[in-house]
Amino acid sequence: MKKSTFWILTAVAAAALVAGGARWLSQRQPASNAAKTSAPAAPVIELSASDVVQVQNMDMVLGLPVSGTLKASQSAMVKARVVGELLELTVREGDVVKAGQVIARIDPTEYQARERQAKQQADAAWAQVDIAQKQYDNNKALVDQGFISQTALQNAMASLNGAKATHMAAVAALDVARKALDDATLRSPISGQIAQRLAQPGERMALDARIVEVVNLTQLELEAALPAADAGLVRQGMKAQLKIEGQDEAVTAQVLRINPAAQAASRSVLVYLGVPGQEGLRQGLFAEGLLGTRSARALAVPLSSVRTDKPLPYVQVVDGDRVRHVSVQTGTRTEKTQQNITLTWVEVKGLSEGTQVLMASAGAVREGTQVKFTAGVR
Repeated sequence: MKKSTFWILTAVAAAALVAGGARWLSQRQPASNAAKTSAPAAPVIELSASDVVQVQNMDMVLGLPVSGTLKASQSAMVKARVVGELLELTVREGDVVKAGQVIARIDPTEYQARERQAKQQADAAWAQVDIAQKQYDNNKALVDQGFISQTALQNAMASLNGAKATHMAAVAALDVARKALDDATLRSPISGQIAQRLAQPGERMALDARIVEVVNLTQLELEAALPAADAGLVRQGMKAQLKIEGQDEAVTAQVLRINPAAQAASRSVLVYLGVPGQEGLRQGLFAEGLLGTRSARALAVPLSSVRTDKPLPYVQVVDGDRVRHVSVQTGTRTEKTQQNITLTWVEVKGLSEGTQVLMASAGAVREGTQVKFTAGVR
């Protein structure tokens, strides 16, 4: 009885040991599987043709940045030349006018009366000349006959000369009155368009009061201020590429004049660039660009691919199947159009020609990230 009891207890202990081992193995295996599944996989990104660009050797225009506001080469402010009520103003902003075209009238009543008054005074003065002339002729005949002295003839001559002078003064006054009457009619001094209408019919115009502004947009100018050291490199006829607000394509400008004097406050020199008029260009638009002084060959990448979120500017280079960050030195910038897309390219040092660089569309990629290309890209 005792022997059987011993074997029963032994069997129970063995069963307990087997059950405990099985439970330990079942707990150990899920933990091992969890550890395997929690290990992160190496990141891989896929690149398309638009995400990469090659470092290119291209002609870079070395020049000076310029900026300013466009203004018309020809403009005129039509002002009131006489005082009076503005009776008529026939033009508004945007209207096209020709040189000499009547655009406004000031009440001429007062100036018409002054013109008549001056004419009558001139006529009266001429009548005095006629009387003095006859008196002189009579005295001369009497002197020739010996009836009067030479002194009487000299007095008649003096009276005649005085009458002639009075008549000439009256004629000059008549010219002034006619000029004032003519100034009551306002004409456009140049051909162009009305840029501003600064008065309304019925207003009383003071002398030199502004009425309208006329601009000729066939030729525009950009006034750019350059440091004295840089201005010494500029020559008449040099070209510049300007980006004008509202325009998709760059516009070519040319240096027309260089101011011979520096500005007193800033010591800068004003350079005037001519911009041919074209559809969409207006006076007052802001323009900026590069005034080319010389050109050179250099390695360049799109400016947007140069990142600045580190202490030094860098580009993201595709090296084999990994991304590597390479610090670069940037230099001259230029505009270049490829496949109807205009990009700003910048000179870089620290890269070799043909190196593949990530474009801005790829975003920020961690160094060492594995990449693969869409089929057919490489």
